[in-house]
Amino acid sequence: MTEPAATLVIDPRDDVAVALRGVAAGDRVAEGVTALVDIPAGHKVALRAIDAGADVRKYGWPIGHATQAIAAGDHVHSHNLATSLSGVETYDYAPAPAEALPSATAATFQGYRRADGRVGTRNQIWVLCTVGCVARTAQKIAAEADRRFKGRIDGVVALTHPFGCSQLGGDLDATRTMIAALADHPNAGGVLILGLGCESNQLQVLLDAAPHLDRRRLRAFTAQAAGDEIEEGLAAVAELVAIAEHDRREPCSVADLVVGVKCGGSDGFSGLTANPVVGRIADKVSAAKGTAILTEIPEIFGAERLLMARATTQAVFDEVVAVVNDFKRYFLSHGEPVSENPSPGNKDGGITTLEEKSLGAVQKGGRGQVTEVVRYGGQARSRGLVLLEAPGNDAVSSTALTAAGATVILFTTGRGTPLGFPAPTLKIATNSGLAQRKPRWIDFDAGRIVSGESVDSAADRLMDLVLATASGQVTRAEENGEREIALWKRGVTL
Repeated sequence: MTEPAATLVIDPRDDVAVALRGVAAGDRVAEGVTALVDIPAGHKVALRAIDAGADVRKYGWPIGHATQAIAAGDHVHSHNLATSLSGVETYDYAPAPAEALPSATAATFQGYRRADGRVGTRNQIWVLCTVGCVARTAQKIAAEADRRFKGRIDGVVALTHPFGCSQLGGDLDATRTMIAALADHPNAGGVLILGLGCESNQLQVLLDAAPHLDRRRLRAFTAQAAGDEIEEGLAAVAELVAIAEHDRREPCSVADLVVGVKCGGSDGFSGLTANPVVGRIADKVSAAKGTAILTEIPEIFGAERLLMARATTQAVFDEVVAVVNDFKRYFLSHGEPVSENPSPGNKDGGITTLEEKSLGAVQKGGRGQVTEVVRYGGQARSRGLVLLEAPGNDAVSSTALTAAGATVILFTTGRGTPLGFPAPTLKIATNSGLAQRKPRWIDFDAGRIVSGESVDSAADRLMDLVLATASGQVTRAEENGEREIALWKRGVTL
């Protein structure tokens, strides 16, 4: 007798089931349905016959259309399923009733409360640069300063990039805005901004455009004007350390958390395990009057109506529509289809179309209402769920999350990545195999849900880890010295 196959039907309206482990041809996948071919773990199998051209549903929503007739029990993937996305769309404001969020938690974490009331999860000195020409200089200053001042603060970190010169107009403005936003982050107990002197992104212009920066905890100079830029930089960091080392952690509410949510290297389990668990964290933080930030606008295409229905007001709805269609126009203006996703790794893991990827990805935002839309380089000002403009690229979007104010980032992955970002970043595996293969990369195994753990139980475990991380427990990426930023360059280069 054939053993029942390990498959999951997410929504009763679905046309497909997901293989929770590899399914062999002949295995039972549902009542009256057996697999016609081998189905890899994370991939889809048809529950019923699907006509050519018909919509195919997963998560209760269309994930594309059949490009040929599909028999019940057949593998559903790139050979017989295609996206239905095309271009800019029109949307109607149809708000859905607000869903109940979990009761606000009384849990606390040990954070650094800044003079403006915001709370950091780290007390570091950040060395930033206006232009890529002094990126290596910034790195040398940070490395030596971290060695000299180890133990007095949470570390000295260089956050560098290759831009800042040969940029024009809005492209240059975006670089300047991002550096200023990073300099204003509550995880930085002090900031050194290093310029060169002749770059387009002039240091004084940047400082003038950011009058809100705490000047007591800021040092800045240009390397061309310094006698010895390394020694001057070390002296500046020493001054900042002398101030920041007196900061102390204190009990803080979950309302003081700003959590950024991100997925990278997704697979067929992302929408079943890690993303729903992270969505529960977003709901817990929102319920406590904290802030959760969702980004990766191209990876909500096909699922945007779910977020639009949760906009708190017509004005917020209009902003969601604008940011979605602006991003579609960005693709189209470069001659690219809006559906140029998922990646090869996503497809290997079982994701076929952008709609499918998006419906899994938006689950990271939980069920809360969308309270604000923030454009790239902006900072979140609202509590609840905030939508941030940024591309899907891991480094670019995670940098934007940090600049927007995220003090912890929850990064789900089914394929794995060692990359880390300025805010402490927890890597959450969608499957246990990844967690077991890459223990130096992965902080949390959400794949246990496939083995029977409930999403709520996993969310409780993850919330404990989030609070411990916010209180100073280091992440795998921090242990490995993985901290990068990347800027979204959209203009010409001179």
